[in-house]
Amino acid sequence: MGIHDIIEGKKQWRAHVARVKALPRDYRIVYEEIQRYFFKVGPVGIGDGPLLPDLLDFFEQGAADGKDVLELIGDDVAAFCDELIRDAPTYADLHQRSLGGGPAAAKG
Repeated sequence: MGIHDIIEGKKQWRAHVARVKALPRDYRIVYEEIQRYFFKVGPVGIGDGPLLPDLLDFFEQGAADGKDVLELIGDDVAAFCDELIRDAPTYADLHQRSLGGGPAAAKG
């Protein structure tokens, strides 16, 4: 990764953060909690993939339609998050597999 890529990545992230800050307060709070949850759970490629930008698009559209954020995602924010990353590998999964564990070994 060259310096140009790093600079471009920072520009994109700053633009993303500006969009988040432009959300209505309730949407922004929920978005930031979801983002924090994802950074803790660690789906692989979260910084490079479409998950956060797609979520932001979804929230912007919901806000534009005048919907309450919980109308979009339901009352259980953690369940919504888990469903979004249900099939995505996490860093914990990769670590477990590297140790010879994982879902198949745990059932064994």
